[in-house]
Amino acid sequence: MKTAAINLAIAASFVAGAAAQPHHHGHHHHKKNSPAEKREVETTYLPATVTQYMLGNEEVSADEAKAGLDKGLYIVVGETTPTFTPPPPPPAPTSTSSKEDAVFIQKVTSSSSSVAPTPTSSPAPASSSGTDVSGGATGVDAEFPSGKIKCNVFPEKYGAVPLDYLGLGGWSGLQFTPSYKVGDMSISYIETGVKGMAKKTGFYSYACPEGYVKSQWPKAQGSTLQSVGGLLCNEDGYLELTRPEFKTLCEPGIGGVSIKNNMLLNVAVCRTDYPGIEAMVIPVDSQPGTTRPLANIASADYYQWDGKPTTLQYYINQPGVSVEDGCVWDCIKNHDECGNWAPTILGVGKSTDGNTYISLFPNLPTSTAKPRMNINITGDVSIPCYFHNGKYAVGDAGCTTTIPSGGHAVIEFSNA
Repeated sequence: MKTAAINLAIAASFVAGAAAQPHHHGHHHHKKNSPAEKREVETTYLPATVTQYMLGNEEVSADEAKAGLDKGLYIVVGETTPTFTPPPPPPAPTSTSSKEDAVFIQKVTSSSSSVAPTPTSSPAPASSSGTDVSGGATGVDAEFPSGKIKCNVFPEKYGAVPLDYLGLGGWSGLQFTPSYKVGDMSISYIETGVKGMAKKTGFYSYACPEGYVKSQWPKAQGSTLQSVGGLLCNEDGYLELTRPEFKTLCEPGIGGVSIKNNMLLNVAVCRTDYPGIEAMVIPVDSQPGTTRPLANIASADYYQWDGKPTTLQYYINQPGVSVEDGCVWDCIKNHDECGNWAPTILGVGKSTDGNTYISLFPNLPTSTAKPRMNINITGDVSIPCYFHNGKYAVGDAGCTTTIPSGGHAVIEFSNA
């Protein structure tokens, strides 16, 4: 079993609606075999995640934490999850390995002396492309002019995709860090921005086009291992690159994975905003009859959590749930089967062994829902991995398969 440690912190009552989520960041990968070459490939099956809730240094029971979240007494303000790293090939073809997740929640009280000054409430500005200062070059390949665009201007002209339904001015997540200075090694105070809060100094995260991932996050991360991501909104109110060696906001993934919908209803597939607030808000709207690219990364070359490589996590909602309803932390419609409570999770990432690992597993213990459809990973895969007629391949904990470098896998949705 993988354990998710959820830290609770004190916050003022105005943040009771903070939008963030505990999410699994176990990273999974897929493997493909070319017809001309057979390979011996280890397959690792990942166990379900157990969530541990912490208030300071004290553990809080799952029932108490859930009741506090439901009543607005607690809010999630961030979460991190270390990577799953495949072990060296053993004599036997299977093994298990897991590490702890870390999720951060605020406890809401009527007043508090341990938080930053109360944020000023004001309507979140609508996303805006602003003035182009890149010499005419726009789009995902345009270099972002660091320090030249104001924080209230969403950088759509530079490839970022606005998520207006979140009410954050197009941003996928906001992490306000009033005590942070460029050059700091860690960030001791992080306040998750919510709809209606005034914009402040901190980190503004964003979505990228399908098949792309964001390129910006600071070297400094949370002092208690929260992940932090996005552009920096500086004290002068301008957006700065946080990885200035990467001049664009988005970078293409390494490919090799796509999703295909064979049903008459859409499927909202929602990637966690990682590094960042880690809510499942980055959408891929799998419409009927379409095949869409799914972002995949070379884990060792992307964001490192506590010095460890990471992978991408996708929450798969029930058929017919829109991205506006499902690609959020706390969904309103059919609450127990969408958003953070979506029935199943897909993990994707390429390991240093050259194989891309893909895992499909239930969203336990957060959700007991099961997909009302069949999900099958096809293509150049090492072993079958699927959810079919209420059952996962291999066992109740889900399955993992791999594809080799240059291979391709398709995650297919079909009627149960």
